Amino acid sequence: MNPEAVFPPFGLRIEAGPMVLRPITDDVLPLLIDAALAGIHDPAFMPFTTPWADASPEDLPMAVAQYHWGVRARWSPAAWSLELAVEWEGRIVGVQAFTTENYLVTRTGETGSWLRLADHGRGIGTRMRQAVCRFAFDHLDAARVTSAAFTDNPASLAVSRKTGYRPNGSTWHARRGRPAEMRRMVLRPEDLVRGEPITVEGAGPFRRFIGLEE
Repeated sequence: MNPEAVFPPFGLRIEAGPMVLRPITDDVLPLLIDAALAGIHDPAFMPFTTPWADASPEDLPMAVAQYHWGVRARWSPAAWSLELAVEWEGRIVGVQAFTTENYLVTRTGETGSWLRLADHGRGIGTRMRQAVCRFAFDHLDAARVTSAAFTDNPASLAVSRKTGYRPNGSTWHARRGRPAEMRRMVLRPEDLVRGEPITVEGAGPFRRFIGLEE
């Protein structure tokens, strides 16, 4: 029995021009760790609610590996996170995720991502978000997709606007010991800026795996 039969997310592949969203298998993990070690954000700024990228170069590889192993171990129909490595022109440069709870009822998921600092400002962030949203709406029957970013993270908020998300309130979080406002965003199918066409492999087995009928 192959890994895709045991864990169908391993069989997913989403292509959009020079970009591929591919499963984070153990052979991809070292490449992903290299991308994280190259730097994700300015050390003076923290874009994440959990400051995992603050880990030392000695600790970061294990932290990244343990996180993705944990995602697989915790997967259940009630709560799951689809984590896909972003491959741009043959190089692994980041992660695009779609996380949800009670998906069969809510048909709602939250996007989250990170991208190697050297690849910021090239439009990759927008394209990877558009691709995963197209996949959610066109292949997973999503009704809405949410996202969030701190108000001092204009690049992430710009990606949301370019993709078609609309404002959906705000929340406050503790960040490095200080309060920080997070802007909530929501995207509906009719508002999606679809971007480059996508081709998808493995959608059928993944749909069955999460409980959607063919």
